[in-house]
Amino acid sequence: MATAVGIVVILVILAAVFMRGRAPDVPVVRVTREDLTADITSNGKVESISPTVAHAEFPTFVTKVMATEGQAVHRGQVILTLDAADMRAQLAQARADLIAAQNDLQNARSGGPPDQVAQLKGDLQAARIEVNNEEKTLKELESLVAKHAATQGEVAQSREQLAKARANLQTLEAKKQSMDKRAEDTEQAASLRVNQAQNVVESLEEKVRSARVVAPQDGTLYSLPVKQGDYVKVGDTLAEMADLRRVRVRAFIDEPDLGALAQGQEVEITWDAKPGQTWMGQTEEIPKQVVTRGMRSVGEVLCSVDNDRLELLPNVNVQVRILVQQRRGVLVVPRAAVSEVGSQHYVFLVGSDNKVQRRYISVGVASASKYEVVSGLALDDRVAEPVDRQLRNGMEIQPSEAP
Repeated sequence: MATAVGIVVILVILAAVFMRGRAPDVPVVRVTREDLTADITSNGKVESISPTVAHAEFPTFVTKVMATEGQAVHRGQVILTLDAADMRAQLAQARADLIAAQNDLQNARSGGPPDQVAQLKGDLQAARIEVNNEEKTLKELESLVAKHAATQGEVAQSREQLAKARANLQTLEAKKQSMDKRAEDTEQAASLRVNQAQNVVESLEEKVRSARVVAPQDGTLYSLPVKQGDYVKVGDTLAEMADLRRVRVRAFIDEPDLGALAQGQEVEITWDAKPGQTWMGQTEEIPKQVVTRGMRSVGEVLCSVDNDRLELLPNVNVQVRILVQQRRGVLVVPRAAVSEVGSQHYVFLVGSDNKVQRRYISVGVASASKYEVVSGLALDDRVAEPVDRQLRNGMEIQPSEAP
């Protein structure tokens, strides 16, 4: 037994000595020439373009629903109706109030109520005629007195009648001035009442019209959250419709990647609900600011996307890949083989003697897994991928071709 243990110990020691002198195994890759695409990947949300969202404009009940969620709708098609009996009653009263306010305004502009204005106008005309007649009578009597054909008593009586007629005329003229002043004041108030009444009527008319939800154009009814008999409050969503043949994706791009974005870049959209399927589009609006979204600082990029088969639905979460740059037939090297020190990039070039030397390189376009090599390497050069080992200049390695 002791002999066996001794043999095992000796073998372990010999193996350790052997391994200490052997060069370490390091994966090695060759510089190749490929087409390289730089892209940005992130998440996003599908939005409809120019959607029509119907909201409840007054509290009431849903009386009837004539469509189903997800169906195609046509311009003018009735989606649902609301109980608007109370709104119609309010509208009838508002229209009556408007007519009354308009009549008051018309009367004010005419100087007052028509019957009163007509009465006062007639009284003034009669009073002026009476004063004129009394003045003529007094003048005739004064002439007759000079001819001894009338008495001073008759003249005095005529003067008294004239004074009464003039006083009556002055009273009526003062009443006319007072009525005109009241009419002027009333006109301003009546005009305000007319404007207010018109606004109320227009608002109620719009509410009555809103009780009948109609598709404004051909499209898809992609959201219908209510059913017959439901009670809805002001602002509740009744239906959402849009032409979904083209949709918009709001992509949430992390702040460090925003500098590579531009309008018109190709976009690929994927959705977990339909694996293996891709929708194509392009960037339309580049963000001018960043916002906080959870733990991320992102810019919101708007992308237009073709959706001819109407499979992408508004508000679903999708994956977004934006192709920011593409180079054809360039030298490439895996990112895992490239190290950085400050702003410089370098690799460990493997020589024919399997020794490594640090080689500084210039890189261009970067994809998720590879760098474009602008200078510093040649086609078929071998570089080490020091995944779990620290390399140094002149170090000998046992290269193993990476798959």
